[in-house]
Amino acid sequence: MPWGGVSGFILPPLPLFLDDVSPYFKTEPVRSQVHLEGNRLVLTCMAEGSWPLEFKWLHNNKELTKFSLEYRYMITSLDRTHAGVYRCIVRNRMGALLQRQTEVQVAYMGSFEESETHQSVSHGEAAVIHAPRIASFPQPQVTWFRDGRKIPPSSRIAITLENTLVILSTVAPDAGRYYVQAVNDKNGDNKTSQPITLTVENVGGPADPIAPTIIIPPRNTSVVAGTSEVTMECVANARPLMKLHIVWKKDGAPLSSGLSDYNRRLTILNPTLGDSGYYECEAVLRSSSVPAVAEGAFLAVLEPPQFVQEPERHVTAEMEKVVTIPCQAKGVPPPAMAWYKDTALVHVEKLSRFRLLGDGSLQISGLVPDDTGMFQCFARNAAGEVQTSTYLAVTSIAPNITKGPLDSTVIDGMSVVLSCETSGAPRPAITWQKGERILASGSVQLPRFTLLESGSLLVSPTHIADAGSYTCLATNSRGVDEASADLVVWARTRITSPPQDQSVIKGTKASMSCGVAHDPSVAVRYIWEKDGAPVSVDGIPRLRLDEEGTLHISQTWSGDIGTYTCRVLSAGGNDSRSAHLRVRQLPHAPENPVATLSPLEKRAINLTWAKPFDGNSPLLHYILEVSENNAPWTTLMASVDPEATSVVVRGLVPARSYQFRLCAANDVGKGQFSQDTERVSLPEEPPTAPPQNVIASGRTNQSIMIQWQPPPESHQNGLLKGYLIRFCLAGLPVGYQFKNITNAEVNNLLLEDLIIWTNYEIEVAAYNSAGLGVYSARVTEWTLQGVPTVPPGNVQAEATNATTIRFTWNPPSPQFINGINQGYKLIAWEPEQAEEVTVVTVRPNFQDSIHVGYIGGLKKFTEYFTSVLCFTTPGDGPRSPPQLVRTHEDGTGRPCIPLPPLPLPELEYNGNPESVGYRLRYTRADGRGRTVAHVIHDRVEREYTIEDLEEWTEYRVQVQAFNAIGAGPWSHVVLGRTRESVPSSGPTNVSALATTSSSMLVRWNEIPEADRNGLILGYKVVYKEKDSDARAQFWPAEGNASRSAQLAGLAKYVLYEIRVLAFTWIGDGAPSSPPILERTLDDVPGPPVGILFPEVRTTSVRLIWQPPAAPNGIILAYQITHRLNTTSANAATVEVLNPSARQYTAAGLQPESTYLFRITAQTRKGWGEAAEALVVTTEKRDRPQPPSKPVVQQEDVKACSVLLCWEPGSDGLSPVRYYTVQTRELPAGEWTLHSASVSHNATSFVVDRLKPFTSYKFRVKATNDIGDSEYSQESESLTTLQAAPEEAPTILSVTPHTTTSVLIRWQPPSEDKINGILLGFRIRYRELVYDGLRGFTTRSVSSPGAKWTELTPGYAVRNLTGAGLTHHQLDNLSKHRRYEIRMSVYNAAGEGPSSPPQEVFVGEAVPTAPPQNVAVQTATATQLDVTWEPPPLEAQNGDIQGYKIYFWEAQRQNGTERVKTLFLPENGAKLKNLTGYTSYLITVSAFNAAGDGPRSAPVRGRTQQAAPSAPSTIRFSELTTTSVNVSWEPPLLPNGILEGYRLVYEPCTPVDGVSKIVTVDVKGNSPLWMKVKDLAEGVTYRFRIRAKTFAYGPEIEANITTGPGEGAPGPPGEPFISRYGSAITIHWANGDPGKGPITRYVIEARPSDEGLWDILIKDIPREVTSYTFSMDILKQGVSYDFRVIAVNDYGYGTPSAPSPSVSAQKANPFYEEWWFLVVIALVGLIFILLLVFVLIIRGQSKKYAKKSDSGNNSKANALSHGEMVSLDEGSFPALELNNRRLSVKNSFCRKNGIYTRSPPRPSPGSLHYSDEDVTKYNDLIPAESSSLTEKPSEISDSQGSDSEYEVDQNQQKAHSFVNHYISDPTYYNSWRRQQKGISRAQAYSYTESDSGDPDHCPLSNSTSTQQGSLFRPKVSRTPPPQPPITPPSQQSTLYRPPSSLAPGSRAPIAGFSSFV
Repeated sequence: MPWGGVSGFILPPLPLFLDDVSPYFKTEPVRSQVHLEGNRLVLTCMAEGSWPLEFKWLHNNKELTKFSLEYRYMITSLDRTHAGVYRCIVRNRMGALLQRQTEVQVAYMGSFEESETHQSVSHGEAAVIHAPRIASFPQPQVTWFRDGRKIPPSSRIAITLENTLVILSTVAPDAGRYYVQAVNDKNGDNKTSQPITLTVENVGGPADPIAPTIIIPPRNTSVVAGTSEVTMECVANARPLMKLHIVWKKDGAPLSSGLSDYNRRLTILNPTLGDSGYYECEAVLRSSSVPAVAEGAFLAVLEPPQFVQEPERHVTAEMEKVVTIPCQAKGVPPPAMAWYKDTALVHVEKLSRFRLLGDGSLQISGLVPDDTGMFQCFARNAAGEVQTSTYLAVTSIAPNITKGPLDSTVIDGMSVVLSCETSGAPRPAITWQKGERILASGSVQLPRFTLLESGSLLVSPTHIADAGSYTCLATNSRGVDEASADLVVWARTRITSPPQDQSVIKGTKASMSCGVAHDPSVAVRYIWEKDGAPVSVDGIPRLRLDEEGTLHISQTWSGDIGTYTCRVLSAGGNDSRSAHLRVRQLPHAPENPVATLSPLEKRAINLTWAKPFDGNSPLLHYILEVSENNAPWTTLMASVDPEATSVVVRGLVPARSYQFRLCAANDVGKGQFSQDTERVSLPEEPPTAPPQNVIASGRTNQSIMIQWQPPPESHQNGLLKGYLIRFCLAGLPVGYQFKNITNAEVNNLLLEDLIIWTNYEIEVAAYNSAGLGVYSARVTEWTLQGVPTVPPGNVQAEATNATTIRFTWNPPSPQFINGINQGYKLIAWEPEQAEEVTVVTVRPNFQDSIHVGYIGGLKKFTEYFTSVLCFTTPGDGPRSPPQLVRTHEDGTGRPCIPLPPLPLPELEYNGNPESVGYRLRYTRADGRGRTVAHVIHDRVEREYTIEDLEEWTEYRVQVQAFNAIGAGPWSHVVLGRTRESVPSSGPTNVSALATTSSSMLVRWNEIPEADRNGLILGYKVVYKEKDSDARAQFWPAEGNASRSAQLAGLAKYVLYEIRVLAFTWIGDGAPSSPPILERTLDDVPGPPVGILFPEVRTTSVRLIWQPPAAPNGIILAYQITHRLNTTSANAATVEVLNPSARQYTAAGLQPESTYLFRITAQTRKGWGEAAEALVVTTEKRDRPQPPSKPVVQQEDVKACSVLLCWEPGSDGLSPVRYYTVQTRELPAGEWTLHSASVSHNATSFVVDRLKPFTSYKFRVKATNDIGDSEYSQESESLTTLQAAPEEAPTILSVTPHTTTSVLIRWQPPSEDKINGILLGFRIRYRELVYDGLRGFTTRSVSSPGAKWTELTPGYAVRNLTGAGLTHHQLDNLSKHRRYEIRMSVYNAAGEGPSSPPQEVFVGEAVPTAPPQNVAVQTATATQLDVTWEPPPLEAQNGDIQGYKIYFWEAQRQNGTERVKTLFLPENGAKLKNLTGYTSYLITVSAFNAAGDGPRSAPVRGRTQQAAPSAPSTIRFSELTTTSVNVSWEPPLLPNGILEGYRLVYEPCTPVDGVSKIVTVDVKGNSPLWMKVKDLAEGVTYRFRIRAKTFAYGPEIEANITTGPGEGAPGPPGEPFISRYGSAITIHWANGDPGKGPITRYVIEARPSDEGLWDILIKDIPREVTSYTFSMDILKQGVSYDFRVIAVNDYGYGTPSAPSPSVSAQKANPFYEEWWFLVVIALVGLIFILLLVFVLIIRGQSKKYAKKSDSGNNSKANALSHGEMVSLDEGSFPALELNNRRLSVKNSFCRKNGIYTRSPPRPSPGSLHYSDEDVTKYNDLIPAESSSLTEKPSEISDSQGSDSEYEVDQNQQKAHSFVNHYISDPTYYNSWRRQQKGISRAQAYSYTESDSGDPDHCPLSNSTSTQQGSLFRPKVSRTPPPQPPITPPSQQSTLYRPPSSLAPGSRAPIAGFSSFV
């Protein structure tokens, strides 16, 4: 419709006004709802209209919330107090509406209230027992109980609608305890009340009649139409009760329907208005004159209100006119009408212009503009309420801006409100514009610009770009008004370069910066404070404040120490920052040093002093100097613990005087020395060191000269007085003898009067006035040798020929030799010429007790005196008594030819080779630790690796050989040093001291020498915040002399865990343990965090916060300041709160205004940094709008960080508290949180911790007091810059390539560690100046000012360009030098870290050819002997140091390859512990000092056979009461060619007193199963199986118990047999199915005379109870028994009872009778004669050829011996059987093709049986039958089933059964009938026919020409064995079932069917 004016002036359309829509409800809530306690309740107010819509919630007409943008009200956990009536109010600028109320009920149930527990009633009266009251909603279901039994309603008992129990006409048994049980059917709670005891009184009185009385009368009831039913009740009492009758009437008319409960209840279904009325209950006592009684009540049926007429949604009226708003409703009772304007009730009786018409309509006269708004009409009655609404627009007043915006100035980031209050009718629509851009209106809202309800514009937060002119447009249908104002936005004043904590040295300059960023138009003022007091620079030359705000302090001293705060004041905002200044100086000298002798320790002096002033810097250590015996001062201790005030100086020298002084040192330097202590002298002590260089030498045979030197002067401990020498016989238990020398200048002594040739032990000690010192180490010396004192004994001399005398003698006792026996002299002289003697010297023989010697060249036949003497070095001993001997005459002596001794055999010479071995011992070279020995028993070993040694330690190693006789000598000592490693422990005595709030001093002592494991290069301090998950940080301290480190940049007042580790060139060692804890000093705190305003009203706000993230100490208080956020606001409200406060409510604020809150915390150091937050006092708050799409400038992209920028969105009238930044790694990463604590006033943020050279996207969201915004749009993808690689390549090997080059192989770092594009590799190498043990080298430094020098040569660098390189030849190296090589990678950004160093010796190259002629010889089943020849000499490239033999199993190299290393250049090795009968491939390579050479070509070798391992598993199947199928898996390690298996089984307990052990040998490596059938029912058997190659291996064992098992079926009914011609039918009845349903049936059969039960038919369907089969599968003329077994999932059940015996004999057909054959022959003869006669008559001249016609009569052929009969049994497969003559012991064939084939069974020829208990029956069994060996025949089992095999029919009959029931001796007797000469069969197999033909089962029989075939179905459960190749002559061989065994048939075996 067009909008018009009062003067006919037509305004143009105003789309902004047309967009304003009054609020309306989309849906109304349900009238009632029920919820459980604890559940969550969410109420929604579904309304729409122009923005902004605001909502408020009421509960029972009380305000729950203020107006807000939240349209939902949620109660997270309901309780019963939340029940009541809820409704919402929705409003916008058009007006407000009330929602229809909804009633919320909360289901609950309380406890029963206490009530009376006793009640009495007179006999015959009605007992009324009220249920105890219980608070519950809904009302519970109540059940009454009496003495534990439920009480049902009856003629005497009524339970009312109010759950009252009424007992009518009570009698004595009604007395008892009554109680109720209440159940809440909503929440399931149930409660039981306390009992009420009922007593019945006057029991003994007469039972007089009682007049009717109404106990429970009807009640007035109201019900709303549409309810399903309503019930009225009436309970009456009388006596006799059986005559009482209750009648119901409505309005006087009797009722007959709806009555129940003995007429006590009247139920009206679906009540309508017509059911309203008066209902009366009348109680009548029939057959009595007693008058009736009656009671009545009204039933009212209500209808809820319904509107008959409603107003339009929009009503327009002009000013001062009359308007009627229609509203008419109906209902029962008639509804009351109520009108509301903007949710306020219109009191028509008080307002003359408002009148409520009779139909409910509202009439308003004299309309005014304030009448514009939302009018609501409510119709209410007892049944409910309805409401409708309309918007009344009063027109005709043009808009007018009553309070327009004012020019304003605001600081960037703060909020500002531009006012625009209007009047007009209808209410003007407000639009705010800046230029042509619409900022906010009823339908438009831009981020940060919010239209308030008053029409004002809130800009929050403001930006610099927001400066400009703003216009407010007010429009309605009558016109337009506008007003404008200018907004100026100043840049916020901020301290951008705050002062930093400083520590300066006294007298130097300190500068405290305070750089500020501010708006150019704003003046800035700097104020500096020190410890809270202003700093005045006026008049103090040392202090200067420059124009940049920096405070300069010259000539600093201790008075300048403190906390300095820079405060910046400006109209653009204030800011402040603080920093701490520390002034350091040299420490003062320690005071009052005192030195005293230690009362506890010798050679120790206690030194004490007072701690000096530390110079404002923690002391690092004290330096202690000493002066000994007035010598110059020297440093005694360079690092004394700074916390110590005393020290014990140990290790002093006795009898010397000492003087001490100290100075303290801090990080500034070393302070002054203290005063000297008094000189202290140590008392004398006995010498603590022995005389030095004690030497003893024998002078004569009775004297020894001793020489020595005095002890070292430092150990003399006083003036020496002399020496004491003690000596004794070595090794004898004798006492010492002493010699005292009283002159200290004498240093030698000659010991005399000693024993000749005797070993003495000699020791020397010095002594002084304090006593005797330490004896020297024992020296031993012999007196010189003497001559023997006795001659040899038992001297015998005899002439052996004419010129030779033979001497024999015993050596003298060693004790009389007096020296070393040098030999013997044989003396001969002629009696008259004693001076001319012949002397022969004989060397001593220490092995033999009798010595032999000869003197030759004597005169013939001459007498000689002979004698023997022993001599030593000094001379001859006495001669033996002379003996006279005559030489022989010439010719009488025999010639003597000396024969060389034969060499002993090796075994006799060296002992048993198995007893030869080596013994190795080693110990530390420094003498620490014990000597450890190892024994190597293998005499061919040439190497041994010693493990578990100490790192970087030198060892002494020796080796000796031994055999059975004893040990040989030890080898010479070899020294070897283990390699350097990392330290195995951390430094000791680690301590830490906090020096400032952000620094800490850490000190430590060195690592124990045993744990260094190398040369310490430096230390690292490892520190982290305690209980933090962050990674530990490292602070390096280079140099092995470092003992302290100053940690800086620490967090303030934080507890740190600190440990220290040392590192060698190998890497970092173990850190010290346990970690020490130290806290940095406190400081002023950081700003509080987490500021939120959960409640904001127009005049008050409540804010909450969390303590500072960096408290920097103990929080003592909080200070909150708030003021209006305007430039003109000077007054601020300040509150100081206790430290536990976390919230604050500020009241008395101005509505629609922006306030600035500042919160700061206080520690003992002062007030910290303030946190600021803005808040707008309005109830129109909402979540913020998302920030703009974040952008990143390319210049802000770094390798690991980017600068992200964004524009804030609207804050929803609730200032943003913080931003959240998320990152996503491209291409497929997930969004991950990077930071959730970005400052609220930030528009940019540095996103760090990014990966270099990686693509990312970013997004941002804002959070205010209401909640989170949506995430911003994703940023454009960007890629971080490259960074230097963070990982080094892994050097795989460094091997000499030539004598001047090495080949380096490496693996590059992973791609994510390269941090960019890999450009190449960098090799650093240098020559090591040491080789082996590191020692000291002198290096001169020419520059006197140098403070450091590089002792190790620098690295040479070689760059390799190419990212794909993995190896490089580093050449031009020096020969015979050791090099250290490191590698790194580099990209465009730089170079990565270097790899750990690799050492290599250059000068020898690796062998370039493999060993030659590698050969392998098999030694044993576990050993191969490998031999080879060295590589060619020209390819060895140095001395071959050893060989490496690589060997692996030929079938699997990866999992089995091993290597054996020989460290000697031998040409053979023994490979042991191999797998038996396994092929191995062996290669050999040589190595020298440069590394390994190439491998030789693989050579194959196989170990010998060994016994196999045990079979893998045993399985049992088809378990019946007497049989089981046993199968097994081959051994995992056959270790050779399997020749077969041995199966042994026996019962675990004796069966009928007999314990039988059965052994079966299975030849060949298949089959792997056997059927055992001779078991007893319900017996547990033990089965053992082992495999055999050339010997048996270990066995595997398993137990099985024969059936039936638990849960198996019971026996079917006894079967009976019926015959139909050649068919037999077996019938049976079902038995007990057991624990599971029957799945099939099995029929077993056996010959009636003897034999074992065997399966005849398998897999008979479970639903049948009879089965028919052909008699042809049985042996003719044999009687059989049958039985049936049921099978279920638990196994085979109990067999049925056997059937009656049935004979398999069938009658001959007539065509087989003799007379029929004679008739046929005569007819044929006649026919032939007639034909000949005809031919002769027709042609005499022609010759006719006689044709032989042979007919093909299948039936006749079936009759002939050896041919086929074909049967077809319908659904059964055909069988072709061979007609054979029967054996004496008939049997039947269990194979009929119906059931599926079993697993293959072994050929009998491959089995050997023995019964181990045969000897138990010697009285029953002939000796020759005590064992049985099965002789095989040529057989092939086609099905692998239980079938037997054929033998030659022409052979004599052999017994057909091997009995496993050895208790029957007749079977043993039958074994003697076994015949020899049966050929051995092949392993059995089967053949399956092609194209679906039945299987053909070949049988090899060398003598039988009969042929046939058996057809079987193809169904099979067990995989069949591989079929053999059938020879051409056996393409149709005959399958013979066991029933067809000929006289030569074989005995049945386990796993084979046979019936005898």
